[in-house]
Amino acid sequence: MSVGDNDVRGAIRWGDVVLASIASVSWALVAMAGTAALGLHLLGADAAGALGPMTAAVVVLGAGGSVTPSGDVSAFGLTGAEATTAVDFAPLSVGLAGALLLAFFFLRSLRAAGAWISGAELTARAAAVAVLFVAVIGGLAWAGHDLITLDGSQLGLGQVKVPGVPSIPGIGDVGGLLPGRLADLADAKAKVGFSVQTTRSLVGAACWVLAVLVIALLASRRTPLPRSWSALHRVVRPAVSALVTVVLVAVVAGLAAAAYAAIGDAHPKRIAGAALLGAPNGVWLAIPLGLFVPWHGHATGALATVLPDPLDRLIGAKSDESVTLGRLAQLDHRVWLLAVATGVLMLYAGVLAAARTPVGRGSLGAFVGRCALSLAAATAVALPLMVWLTGVSANASLSVLGFDAFGAGIELHGDAGLALALGAGWGAAAGAAGA
Repeated sequence: MSVGDNDVRGAIRWGDVVLASIASVSWALVAMAGTAALGLHLLGADAAGALGPMTAAVVVLGAGGSVTPSGDVSAFGLTGAEATTAVDFAPLSVGLAGALLLAFFFLRSLRAAGAWISGAELTARAAAVAVLFVAVIGGLAWAGHDLITLDGSQLGLGQVKVPGVPSIPGIGDVGGLLPGRLADLADAKAKVGFSVQTTRSLVGAACWVLAVLVIALLASRRTPLPRSWSALHRVVRPAVSALVTVVLVAVVAGLAAAAYAAIGDAHPKRIAGAALLGAPNGVWLAIPLGLFVPWHGHATGALATVLPDPLDRLIGAKSDESVTLGRLAQLDHRVWLLAVATGVLMLYAGVLAAARTPVGRGSLGAFVGRCALSLAAATAVALPLMVWLTGVSANASLSVLGFDAFGAGIELHGDAGLALALGAGWGAAAGAAGA
């Protein structure tokens, strides 16, 4: 039944609700699984284990879930070695791909309601999508576990020689010792397992899908809302839609930069795979950093080498280091270009928000104030959210008979409180300038 501008469809069509939720969740999971599988394949992860369980685990991670890795190692003739890891990292490309399709099909199903939609129908449609999505994530949590065996004989360490290493008193000829020990390492067997934490993953998936639906409703200017929510359409939607547009443009720019870097690299597939899984991680970390949000972190061992320059030189030197735009610019003055780029992004958001905000009957000053206030509120929420999403915590260690043999770790977290304050300030300035 069609409705006019002043009518609201009464009865809830439960069949349509179920079909729309199935379509939304199905397309979202297809996008997430495809992104995860292709990214893992380009990184070469499928050479070490089955691609299916790894893909399921990455999809769960992308939807706010939690994965616990563990393992055991047999090396140097010892069987009491245990590898332990702790990872707190979300592949945001996987989540973003699913969020875009989930939002698209969910919003399209709402537009059939007409100019307005009842609160009961909106709640029913959102609940159906959320329940179905969490149920599917529960199935992936059951499938997302596997055991990967790494064979040291494939490392080619048996012929390694280390010339020029002198004899150390009390220890002997280290240069002659290392090749023999590396040859023994060729007989090492490592089994690394991973499993999804079901309870935490279900809670995380519920929070993720509800957040996606809320952001989609606030960012879509053509989707009907309950009549009592009309203020959201006039005040909140212009700023949120502008900010979402700018954030997505930044991700596209990050993917383009990764594609350019892959052209001249010796391993283009690895760069493509890393970008496919983590481009939003880098972009959404750079935006708060460019807006002068301070970060804190440290990196040790082999994990320090995965950070981009000059970040690796800054946080790899000491146990806990403050990461600011100024300190990075001391190592590479080109970092100041990040401040320019993020400033342009915020101005772009201000212009978009002003163009989408109804002028009304008030004065120009009142219009500028409304634009500044709405974008300040939206940015004050978005910037801490980016800081929280892009935080990284990863630790790996090998213990032999209870003694730590070696370890590596990386910690990088931003100041969410200062991000909120800076987001409000930058949003107000950009909103006023754009108006």
